[in-house]
Amino acid sequence: MHLVVLGAHCGDGEIQAGAIAHKYAKAGHEVTFVHLTAGEKGNPKDISVEDYRLQKIEESEKAASILGAKTITLDYKDAELAFNDEIVTRVATLMRKLRPNVVITHWEQSIHPDHALCPRIVQAAQLKSGLPGFDLDGLPAHYYGFYHSENWEDMEGYVPDLFIDVSDEFDTYLEALSQYWFVMNSTSFRYYDYYKALGTVRGCVNRTKYAQTLKFPTGTNVRKGSIIPGYEL
Repeated sequence: MHLVVLGAHCGDGEIQAGAIAHKYAKAGHEVTFVHLTAGEKGNPKDISVEDYRLQKIEESEKAASILGAKTITLDYKDAELAFNDEIVTRVATLMRKLRPNVVITHWEQSIHPDHALCPRIVQAAQLKSGLPGFDLDGLPAHYYGFYHSENWEDMEGYVPDLFIDVSDEFDTYLEALSQYWFVMNSTSFRYYDYYKALGTVRGCVNRTKYAQTLKFPTGTNVRKGSIIPGYEL
């Protein structure tokens, strides 16, 4: 199995689903974090945007190493993402190369425009990657499923469908998060405290020590059949 976690900025995928990613990496599956941008415009006042971009890519590599994953950062500019055929084709081509079974990305609604674009890009790329009629660098067609994960900026309408026990992975997850300067030093939001508390709260609901959540794309949580799922006649 290959799990891809695709986020708008370096750090998004890790905070949203890093513990889930580590759980699958530990089990021997391939895991890749894909960042559309580095998230460089949140630079500290004493670091230039370009230097912070390089710093965040380095931080993403350290975090991925701790989680047992690979990491890819594309060269789109932070806070300047646009939904167009160029980015859809590029992501679709990358998905044909990586051939993930499943992609985890942002929820559909967000206060951050870059975040809100990600699920649109992932869904459009899902179709373009999956249809053999598109010639993408001669790569064979590949169709993948996807889920949304939980980010404090993406909470409007986010009601979890899946709770995943990450009790054994959570300490490593927190270690990975601590590689990011913004997680540990942001004065605008207490990232580390929030995600540690969120894992605890979701764990309470899951009846485990810690948990992370996922959500089906809108409409795909419907199950069709002749019986109640899990209750054979």
